[in-house]
Amino acid sequence: MRDDTSHASSSLATRETGWLTPSIQKAHERSETFGLSASGCPDYDVLPTAELALKLEQSRVLCAHATPVMETLHEQIVNTQSMIVLTDAEGLILHSVGDDDFLRRAEKVALRPGANWAEDRQGTNAIGTAITERSATVVHGDQHYLAANRFLTCSSVPILDPYGDLIGVLDVTGDHRSYHQHTMALAKMSVQMIENHLFARTFRETLQIAFHGRPEFLGTLMEGIVAFTCDGRFLSANRSAQFQLGMPLAALRAHTLSSLFGLTSAQLIDRVRMGRGQPISLDLHNGTVVCANMELRRATLTPGGWPLDMQDEARPPATTASQPAAPQGIVSRLACLETGDPQVAAVIGKVRKVIGKNIPILITGETGTGKELLAQAIHNDSPRRCNAFVAVNCASIPETLIESELFGYEEGAFTGARRKGALGKLLQANGGTLFLDEIGDMPYSLQVRLLRVLQERLVNPLGSSKSIPVDIAIICATHRDLREMIAQNRFRDDLYYRLNGLVVKLPPLRDRTDLATVIKRMLQGELTECGTGQRFTVADDVMALFEQCAWPGNFRQLGNLLRTATAMVDEDGEIRREHLPDDFFDDLRSSQATAAPSMVHSPGSRGVPPVRLQDVATSTIAAAVARHRGNVSAAARDLGISRNTIYRKMPALSSLDDGPED
Repeated sequence: MRDDTSHASSSLATRETGWLTPSIQKAHERSETFGLSASGCPDYDVLPTAELALKLEQSRVLCAHATPVMETLHEQIVNTQSMIVLTDAEGLILHSVGDDDFLRRAEKVALRPGANWAEDRQGTNAIGTAITERSATVVHGDQHYLAANRFLTCSSVPILDPYGDLIGVLDVTGDHRSYHQHTMALAKMSVQMIENHLFARTFRETLQIAFHGRPEFLGTLMEGIVAFTCDGRFLSANRSAQFQLGMPLAALRAHTLSSLFGLTSAQLIDRVRMGRGQPISLDLHNGTVVCANMELRRATLTPGGWPLDMQDEARPPATTASQPAAPQGIVSRLACLETGDPQVAAVIGKVRKVIGKNIPILITGETGTGKELLAQAIHNDSPRRCNAFVAVNCASIPETLIESELFGYEEGAFTGARRKGALGKLLQANGGTLFLDEIGDMPYSLQVRLLRVLQERLVNPLGSSKSIPVDIAIICATHRDLREMIAQNRFRDDLYYRLNGLVVKLPPLRDRTDLATVIKRMLQGELTECGTGQRFTVADDVMALFEQCAWPGNFRQLGNLLRTATAMVDEDGEIRREHLPDDFFDDLRSSQATAAPSMVHSPGSRGVPPVRLQDVATSTIAAAVARHRGNVSAAARDLGISRNTIYRKMPALSSLDDGPED
C-alpha cells in the first residue's frame, strides 16, 4: 500500500485543498507522512479468524454493551444504503451491521470485522481521524485521502470508558450520495448510551447523583451522572456531567462531593429521605441550580441485583434459603401481576406450586409479553430473594463472547484477559437465580457446556482446571418453538428436557381479558413517574380502539404508546384519538383486516368523525417539537420514534438546529 515513488505525485502541494476543513487537511498531511499514495491500493489485510477472536475477547465488555445499541441505531437508518461499525481503540473493526446490499459494497474496501481503519493504514477516514483527534469526525466523499474510499461518507464518534480513556469508535458509513446531516447526531446519541451503560456497570457500589438543569431531562441520555465513594470522594463523571459542571474529567478528579455540590454524604442522604422519592434541588459549585436523583448502590445487599435506593435501607438482612416464599411483611411480586386475566392467573398458580423446589421453569410467549417481569417476580417470591437475580440475554451477546460471559475466566486465560480474571454470570448468580432470556438463541456448541453445569452443578471458568460448586435456580424464556428447533438440530433435546421442569406460556396482550385494568395500572405508573400530580384517563372511543388492536408488540408497544399519549394530553388528562401515534392506526387497520368483518368497527363507526392519520401525525410531531423548543432529538425521544420519522413527516424541520448537546 505504501509507494514512495508515487509519494511526490500525491503531495498536497499539487492538489486543490480549499475544500478541506483544517482538521481534514491536517489528516491529509499525516497521511502523506505515512507514505500513502492517494491513488494506491488500500491495505486490505484482514485478521485471521483466531486472531480476531482474541481481539473480540479483549473488547468483550465494549462489544456486549455496544451491540444492542448498534441494532437499535440500525433500525433508525435501515434502507439508507449505510452500515454501522464498531472498532477498538486501534481502529480494528470488531462488529458491523447494515443494509445487505451496502455491506457487499463495503466488503470490497475491507469494511468488515478484522480490517484495520487506522490512519496509517487507510489514510484520512472518519474512524482513523476520530481516533487521532479524539473527537467526533465526519469525512465526506472526496475528503477521504485514498481515492478508493471516496464513494463513502463516514461519521465516527470516539467511545470513552468511565475513566476517560479511548476504548473504541462507533461509525456510521454510507454512500456519499445519501448522506443525511442528522447521522452524526444519531451516532453521538448512541455513543452516549454505550458510555452510560459502561458507567453503570463500572461503578456498582457507589453513591451516584444524576442531575440536569431541566427536570424533564432526568432519566434521559442528557442527564449528568457523577459517581462518588460513600465518603464523598470523586470517582468519575459522564460526558453530560462534565459539560454541566464545566470541567473535564482530569480537573474533576481534584474535587469531592462537598466541593461540587456543597453537601456531605450524610447531608445528601437526609435531603433525599426528606424528598420521599421525588427529585431534589442541588446547587452546583458554579451557582447553577439543578434537579437531581441520588442512588446508593450496594451490590452485596441488592435482591435481584438491582441498585439499592433509599427505601431499600429498611429491607431486612439476608436470611437462609429455608425461609418461606413471600412471607408476611414482604409484598408478593406475583400477586402484583394478577390483574384479572384467567390465563395469567393459571400461570401464576402453577408457578407458586414449584417455587423453592429446585424445578427449572421455562417461560414461553411472544416478544414483549412480560417474560422477564414474571421471572423477576418468581425470584422475589422465592427463598432466594435476598441473593442475586442475574439476567443473561442469549440473543444480545456476540457468539464469541457468550462462553466467557457465562462461565468467566481465570487470569492469563488468553491474551488480553483482565487481571484477576472475571466472574461469569453462573457464579454471579450463586445462591440466587439465573435467568436465561432467549435461550433458543444460545449457540449450539455452548448448549452442551450449560447442560453439564445443570447436571453436575459445577462451573469450570476458562483457563482454570478447578471446578467450582454452584447453587442456582434456573429460569429460561424464549419466544421460539424449541421443539421445532430440536427437529432442525438447532437445539439439543437433552438440554430442553433438563430445562422444561415446568413450562408456562404467557398469553399475548390481544388474548387477555384484563386490558382495561392493565392500562389503568400502567397509567398509574406514568403518574408516579412524571410526578406532576396529573391523573390520566382514556376516552371511551379510544378504549374501544385499544380493544380492537392486535398489539403485535404487546406490552412494549402499549407502554410506549401510553407514554407518548400522556405527554400529549391536555390539562384534563384524557387520552383521545389525536394523542395517539400514527403507527397505532396502521396496526389497528392490520388487526381489522384479519378479523371477521362483523366483529370489527371501523375507526369512525362509533359516532366519532374520522380523523386523517397524516393530520394526527403532523400535529402530534409539531406539538412535541414545540414543547421541546425546536429540539428534534428531544422530541423524537419523547414520542418514541426516530428522528428520520420526524424529518419525513415534516421536511421543514431538517434545517432546525437541535441546539447544544449535553
